[in-house]
Amino acid sequence: MRIVKLLIPFLFFSCNSTNQEGLKVLGKLGLKEVSGLEYIAETQKLWAIEDSGNKNMIYNLDQNGDVTHKVEITNVKNIDWEDITSDTEGNLYIGDFGNNDNDRTNLAIHKVNKTDLDEKEVEASYTVSFYYPEQKEFPPKRSQMFFDVESFFELNGNFYLFTKNRSAKFEGDFYVYKVPNKEGNHAAQLITTLNSCKVFSKCAITAADISPDGKTIVLLAADKIWLLSNFENDNFLQENMVQYPLGDFSQKEGVCFKDNNTLLIADEKSNKTGGKLYEFDLNPLKSKQ
Repeated sequence: MRIVKLLIPFLFFSCNSTNQEGLKVLGKLGLKEVSGLEYIAETQKLWAIEDSGNKNMIYNLDQNGDVTHKVEITNVKNIDWEDITSDTEGNLYIGDFGNNDNDRTNLAIHKVNKTDLDEKEVEASYTVSFYYPEQKEFPPKRSQMFFDVESFFELNGNFYLFTKNRSAKFEGDFYVYKVPNKEGNHAAQLITTLNSCKVFSKCAITAADISPDGKTIVLLAADKIWLLSNFENDNFLQENMVQYPLGDFSQKEGVCFKDNNTLLIADEKSNKTGGKLYEFDLNPLKSKQ
């Protein structure tokens, strides 16, 4: 979920409540199952998607989380859309790589041109297909279910994907893969293995983004984030990954940078909880580093 070059302030967002960690509620979402968020500063538009079982739509959200415009992607199906990102030109990319059972052989990323985002119906301009060379069985053994993904961003012509570990003995490890932003079918390149924490419900990675200046990666889970910094190229190191609490537990599925110091976060609605759009200020965290 990359932010484009021009950083126009997101002035119209306001909050109506704040917890002690600084997670501000901006409003209730007009969508029940938001699985990804992307903010494009050049147009001051926030985009969202929903995951499997929902329409092949991307949605423009306002400052309260309500849908103001929707775009149907007519030539692809929503098998399991789990994240959305953009490149520096403002084109959007839909990550259709949700893989709960680790049995999919049709993993894909669909590009939507920025010039089409004002339309009601468009076609994806191309699809990036990929596979994991490390996966030999579909599905693998329960102890080797590392091949679900809900998180990615685009940087310098490549996508970086962070797996959601669904292995039987969850220890917090997850893979980082790189896939070229080129039409065709590609072998995903395993970059590294990182570790979040040891409780699946609180430590599984559900969304990711990179800051506009390219210096900070954020990873999201149910009640916390990790900031990953001080990297060069693909050199993502465990010691540079720092955990911070959000002070609120819910099914958080979407995160994006509003600017270098502010995050937008969304969670899915479950019973009487969640279904909200949040803002989170990173400045207090950075001041402690």
